[in-house]
Amino acid sequence: MTNFIANCAIIVLLCCAAPLFAQRTPSISYISQEQIKDIGGTVELECSVQYAREYSVIWSKVGRGGDTVFLSTGSSLVIKDSRFALRFDQASTTYTLQIKDIQETDAGIYQCQVVISTVNKITAEVELQVLRPPIISDNSTQSIVASEGKSVQMECYATGYPKPTIQWRRENNALLPTGGSTFAGNVLKINSVQKEDRGTYYCVADNRVSKGDRRNINLEVEFAPVISVPRPRLGQALQYDMDLECHIEAYPPPAVVWIKDGQQLSNNQHYSISHFATADEFTDSTIRVITIEKRQYGDYFCKAVNKLGSAEAKVHLFETIIPVCPPACGQAHYGGAQSVAVSVTAMLACFLLAVKIFIKH
Repeated sequence: MTNFIANCAIIVLLCCAAPLFAQRTPSISYISQEQIKDIGGTVELECSVQYAREYSVIWSKVGRGGDTVFLSTGSSLVIKDSRFALRFDQASTTYTLQIKDIQETDAGIYQCQVVISTVNKITAEVELQVLRPPIISDNSTQSIVASEGKSVQMECYATGYPKPTIQWRRENNALLPTGGSTFAGNVLKINSVQKEDRGTYYCVADNRVSKGDRRNINLEVEFAPVISVPRPRLGQALQYDMDLECHIEAYPPPAVVWIKDGQQLSNNQHYSISHFATADEFTDSTIRVITIEKRQYGDYFCKAVNKLGSAEAKVHLFETIIPVCPPACGQAHYGGAQSVAVSVTAMLACFLLAVKIFIKH
């Protein structure tokens, strides 16, 4: 009976003591939380383990493509980069990975692993985010040309951390076609673009890191010619010159001609035609009627044509007795009695005007 009791006691002792001698499973008790740092700063990533004295503890970085770069094993640094350092605290069994002079490429997922076997490992990870100023991407719109009435879409994308916001503005803070002076979003869409919508648009990316980034996007709108005539009726005396003008707004730049009595006019001894482009969309055209003859009075048509359409406007030239200045200033023609009479009349008119001004003063 005594032997039986002794054997039972031994069995009980062995059962109670067994857990004390069993190998405990290693674990990661602490890993640093997500870290957000400036370029050039310093970060420390901590990993505390338990019951891992007999196992390898590894720090590694997972690249964007999924590739893994091993940084340390145990208390030894593997990577040959002076910016990296590793500390091991035996009391807390904490492995601290330090990175100085942080670069944009340091951003990513860092893993702390306890390798138990070739098919078994314990992993904890921490993400390092590096603050990066916005940079507008190359796949953003740079310039665009559209015909009036068509739909237009301008796109703007930017990289950076935190994720940048995108705002649109127009040059000189003009109203946007969408309404208001600003618009938030990656895509600015104009359902039916008008010629008034043409100009420079600003895509502004901002994430409050640095001063942000901006891209100028030029929107050019193709539209049919629109003609205005500053002086639709003009008078001039015989044998004097007169300039007829029209202003054309169109894009692409139009072909401009002057027509009288159904015939296109050209430069010769009777007419001098000139075109002056003040901008891509604006053209001023002038025809000078030289030493006017009776047959040159009447209607003149300024006509402009481009691929989107055509337009014309009328200027009427009529006869006067007194020469009109300009462009008749200083002109004197002595070819005949009629010319002399006109010149004398003009001189008399100028003299009477001068006397009138003198009396008033």
